[in-house]
Amino acid sequence: MARIVVIGAGMGAMAAAARLAVAGHRVTVYERAATYGGAVGRFERDGFAFDTGPGLLQLPAVYRDLFVKTGKEPLEACVDLVQVDPAARHVFADGTEIPLPNASRAGVVSALDGALGAGAGERWGDFLVRAREAWDRTRRPLLEEPLWSDWQVLGEREPYPALRQRRLLRTRTAGRLAEVGAWELGDPRLTALLENYALAYGLDPRAVPASAAVLPYMEHAFGAWYVRGGIRELARAVYERCVARRVEFAFGAEVVSVTEKDGRASGVELRDGTVTEADFVVGGPPELLRSLTGHDELYAGEAPGQRPEPPSCGKAVVCLALRGPREAGAVHRTVVHTVDRAEELDHTFGAGAAAPRPTVWVDRPDDPRLRPDDAHESVVLTATVPSLARHDWAAAGAADAFADRMVAAAERAVPDLRARVLWREVRTPLHTERETGTRGGGVPAPALAGADGTRLRPGNATRVPGLFAVGGWAHPGGGLPHAGMSGSLVAGLIVEGPDFRGSQ
Repeated sequence: MARIVVIGAGMGAMAAAARLAVAGHRVTVYERAATYGGAVGRFERDGFAFDTGPGLLQLPAVYRDLFVKTGKEPLEACVDLVQVDPAARHVFADGTEIPLPNASRAGVVSALDGALGAGAGERWGDFLVRAREAWDRTRRPLLEEPLWSDWQVLGEREPYPALRQRRLLRTRTAGRLAEVGAWELGDPRLTALLENYALAYGLDPRAVPASAAVLPYMEHAFGAWYVRGGIRELARAVYERCVARRVEFAFGAEVVSVTEKDGRASGVELRDGTVTEADFVVGGPPELLRSLTGHDELYAGEAPGQRPEPPSCGKAVVCLALRGPREAGAVHRTVVHTVDRAEELDHTFGAGAAAPRPTVWVDRPDDPRLRPDDAHESVVLTATVPSLARHDWAAAGAADAFADRMVAAAERAVPDLRARVLWREVRTPLHTERETGTRGGGVPAPALAGADGTRLRPGNATRVPGLFAVGGWAHPGGGLPHAGMSGSLVAGLIVEGPDFRGSQ
């Protein structure tokens, strides 16, 4: 039995802790904050409750596997997991509205043809076929296996297939996601639909590789799922599974350094001077591990993207307590697209002026656990925004001014929204940085193949024996399913050793 210290109680860290405890190890988690879950947070007031992190779950099989491997109770015995339908309603700049069925190719094709004209659905369906090819090529190396030592092969070839041009009798390969939209979809609304998946993860479709096509494919193939009571309930269930497997948690306990002995990680030191010895240490963001160890070159053969600049994007979240009931026929999620995509992208990823109405994700769960009674409604608005590295969210009025634009945009999806607001809570990357310790309040994106490896994340093993990285800033990147896979990979590397090649 090994002694293992885990730094932080985010989703990836807890997934690793549960698996390691089941393998017979003694696991202690030190979390600087007062609670678990990391970015999967919750805000509560006056009988209202709001998810301040992800609102929906993709690839629930990752957490089903975690619960199967760590105990007899399956995931569905611990949380009430439901598939939302439609997956989302999209409201475009020209007023077109399209509800897209959940995990139904035929239903999506029919809906797009009906709203955008014959042929639109077929073009989107053909795109999804090519996106599936990219998924099949990258699924194992980017989700299910530790990062290869020769990671360069993941960057050399763009996994999104070349498009055959019938008239010219030749092919051309899209290098960027925006090129996929421009060359293949033939309608600005379809392009907006495609690019919203990248934007949701804080990725610029003009710069991200075409392999980002796997992001809409994941929703199409595996559906969008909600946990009754909010996604925070998933974090609770994982935490309780850890406790049931005798993982020990210490909250309000900040790790200030990783100790070493004979060139190997040997434990951690806390802010209060307490030193805990360990055989293995599992940490969070690679940049944090660099500061805790004093090792600048912590990873062997780092890819260009593995020493990132301060994160450029974060999330603005507006929690709305509304008077009046949720109207009949309201959908769980509506994506209200910006009226000027170029302006929005320039603002979010460059130095352009603030977009007058950003793309806003409007979540309206029909969930009695999130509201005081049926005469009120709990609504969450989310937008991708510049991080603290490029925007002063602490400036007087900055947060409220952007929240006003988000609410104005969301009123296209929620009738009489502004008149129904009792109160609101506005959260920005400033809150993310304070609560999670993430530099700049950024949100990590999933690892992607292509682009010369610049979209990969650092591997889970480090140059320091016994020290491992877990979570969204390490392989395989950000997102709830990716966090769960990160925990699985770290546990496999510790239990089975460096020859571990992922679950079969």
